[in-house]
Amino acid sequence: MAVPKRKVSPSRRNMRRSHDALGTNAYTEDKDTGELRRSHHIDLKTGTYRGRQVLTPKEE
Repeated sequence: MAVPKRKVSPSRRNMRRSHDALGTNAYTEDKDTGELRRSHHIDLKTGTYRGRQVLTPKEE
């Protein structure tokens, strides 16, 4: 049975977790509208995804 020989210090534990932080979201400029949107996501303003109309756009 695997049992730790020594207690892991908070400093070492936090150094190990330093790579677990989430990065910032990448936004790209839409070719048609010029607005920023996430890659591989539907543009909610126009309702298009990869040049195809997927949703009906919301009217305000």
